Amino acid sequence: MYKLFLKIATRYLLKNKLYSFINIFGLAIGIASFVLIMLYINYEYSYDTFKGSDNVYRVYMDYTEDGVFVPGDAQTYNLSGPTLKEAFPEIEEFVRLAHITDVSLKQENTLINELKGALADPSFFDVFGYPLLRGDQNTVLRKPFTVLLTESLAQKIFGDEDPIGKAISVFFGVETIFTVDGILKDFPPNIHMKNDFLMSYNTISTWKGYRNNPEPNWNGNSYFTYLKLDGNANAEILKQKVMDFKVEALPYERHNLEPLEDIHLYSDKPYEAEANGSADRVSFLLAIAVIIIVLSWLNYINLSTAKSLERAKETGIRKVAGAQKPQIVLQSFLESFLLNFIAMAIATVLILIVLPLFNSYIGKELTLDFSTIKAFLPMIGFILMGTVVSGMYPAFVLGNYTPAKALKGKIRSSRSGLTIRKALITGQFLATIILIIGTIVVTKQINFLQDQPIGANLDQVVAIHGKVMGSRPDSLVRNDIETLKNELKKLPFVKTTVLAQTYPGGEYDNLNSNVGITFPNGQRDDKRIWYNYAVGPEYFELMELEFVAGGPFLENTESWSNRIVMNERFVRHMGIPNAEEAVDKPLKFFGMDWVISGVIKDYHHFGLKTGIEPMILRYNRDVSNVLIKIDQKALSTAGTSAAISQIENKWNAMFPESTFNYTFLDQKFEAQYNGDKAFGTAFQIFTILAILIASMGLFGLTSYTCIQRKKEIGIRKVNGARIHEILSLLNKDFVKWVGLAFVLAIPISWYAMNQWLQGFAYKTNINWWIFALAGLAALTIALLTVSWQSFQAAVANPADTLKDE
Repeated sequence: MYKLFLKIATRYLLKNKLYSFINIFGLAIGIASFVLIMLYINYEYSYDTFKGSDNVYRVYMDYTEDGVFVPGDAQTYNLSGPTLKEAFPEIEEFVRLAHITDVSLKQENTLINELKGALADPSFFDVFGYPLLRGDQNTVLRKPFTVLLTESLAQKIFGDEDPIGKAISVFFGVETIFTVDGILKDFPPNIHMKNDFLMSYNTISTWKGYRNNPEPNWNGNSYFTYLKLDGNANAEILKQKVMDFKVEALPYERHNLEPLEDIHLYSDKPYEAEANGSADRVSFLLAIAVIIIVLSWLNYINLSTAKSLERAKETGIRKVAGAQKPQIVLQSFLESFLLNFIAMAIATVLILIVLPLFNSYIGKELTLDFSTIKAFLPMIGFILMGTVVSGMYPAFVLGNYTPAKALKGKIRSSRSGLTIRKALITGQFLATIILIIGTIVVTKQINFLQDQPIGANLDQVVAIHGKVMGSRPDSLVRNDIETLKNELKKLPFVKTTVLAQTYPGGEYDNLNSNVGITFPNGQRDDKRIWYNYAVGPEYFELMELEFVAGGPFLENTESWSNRIVMNERFVRHMGIPNAEEAVDKPLKFFGMDWVISGVIKDYHHFGLKTGIEPMILRYNRDVSNVLIKIDQKALSTAGTSAAISQIENKWNAMFPESTFNYTFLDQKFEAQYNGDKAFGTAFQIFTILAILIASMGLFGLTSYTCIQRKKEIGIRKVNGARIHEILSLLNKDFVKWVGLAFVLAIPISWYAMNQWLQGFAYKTNINWWIFALAGLAALTIALLTVSWQSFQAAVANPADTLKDE
């Protein structure tokens, strides 16, 4: 029997090629889109998960702002870990990681640049349970100036040689010799802190290249601290106890805890180890995935129901011949299973083809392998459940046809059936309109971020930096940097050059964040965090920063000056009514006296995703980047690449034993929006697919309606109805459903997109025209889809539709 049912189902699908193609194609697109999005979502939620990861928490600092504690830096003090472990027995172990970037390693003639790693306590393996491929876990990271390399880095440097016990030169500020003590397994991509190497934390007290901190202290929160809790500990209770814990040296700060597994999606603090993901983006994509798969099921239901009318006589004959209702339902389910099986097979092929392109859009390396499939069992179950549920309605519709009515051709839709189908098509267009509105808002916000003036001109500005490989004193290196600046100015395409510690869009690691400053009125502020960094006097001209009062500090022969420049936000923070009154006023911080030279107009140093922070720019010649303003008009026909080549030649001539790196500031600044741009692109692509699937569903319902009303249309034509009147008759119901969907979509989409925009300090407006455009687009899609099918019914010969009466 089952073999016969399968044969009949196969013949039916082959006979009705258009119906089969639309159903299979719609389901395949829906399943493939759903799986691709879920691959991404599962990857995002897999960050920092390992055996015991649910008991690991990161410590971070809260600061007071206007008398209220707010989340501060992701980094803590070097005393935070030991102090909390001693105070709370629920804490089994702690580990500190002092993050260091832009490191170069050299071994004989092999040089590896731009590496990042960390100084780590020996408890790293106890907290994270990370595999050590070679070396003794009980002894590594205990002796100063020892280093653990990842497997791939060790292969690059030593090849097939045994690296254990070998010396390696580390260039970070100064050249320092480390001993390789072990080999780590490569860090996976789905962790929030990726390292190429780990150094012993004990090195920190004597390593001049990093910091010279002989004694742990409460000065400088530059350390990531992680806690491993006892398995029976109540994390929420401990979190509150940690927040209530007072440190005498930190009267306006407090410690706080967050789960390790939440960092990637829910933490977006200054000084994060890397740019984190976004829980909002994941939630929106999850909603799109569910919408697309549900739309494909609704599409299947509509088309199957429409075709069920054509099969009413077939069903009647089967029942007259002795077929029972369960057999009719089983036959329909078997057809549904066959159709969905083919759709799943095609979806799998589509996923394998599209996955590399999808990875390029989102910047991930997602794969579809057996381990992934195992993790996807709940999702696969969801798809199978939806397949069964979507097949139930058409199956029972066919099974409920009575033989007498079916054979006389008197099958008509019930009122409840019509209501269900109207609800389905309204739901489809509700989802479509919401997605169209979402796409417009996301695109508008991304364009807003890219087009909004930041208050500085980053065009044609290049930052060059590198590691000077030598043993020359810092004072001579600074003199060489000054000489390099003068040599670069001789190039015809160079407008100006300047030294700077960081630049707009640069990393937080190159900034100093501080608490504690004495204002001109003598009042000391220890409550509000503020940022400062060192620049040369030409920085303001090069960046085209606007002074609202005073001016820049002047060049001098010393390596630093007590003259500073601040932004307007800092002036307001001090309570001074206008910028002019702040000029020449004294300040005190770092234990030194400073004088305000000028006030610049606020600019977005950190981008538009965060608010403008109080900032001080101070003069210091000992900085890490040489900024070059290029005159585009003076460039040769060879263009920018030739200019960079000439700049590199100047650098190499001055520092022959060094590395050379460069960054275009405008590209670096825009890179912070890459995640949002990828999200916008994905939103657009999957919205188009959802519209396509919804249009198929509308096609199915139009087909159903035209079949139901073909005799009515014939009678109207016989009585003189014109084609445009028939089209209006068939289209007006669909227009009502789109209108209802539009009304329902407005509050839902406004709320959803307004919530998403809350993640940006500066955001675009949700204008009325966005809703109008989405509604018009949905109506146009509906009319184009419906009109083609309606036109076929309107021009049909009435004799063909009425001859069997």
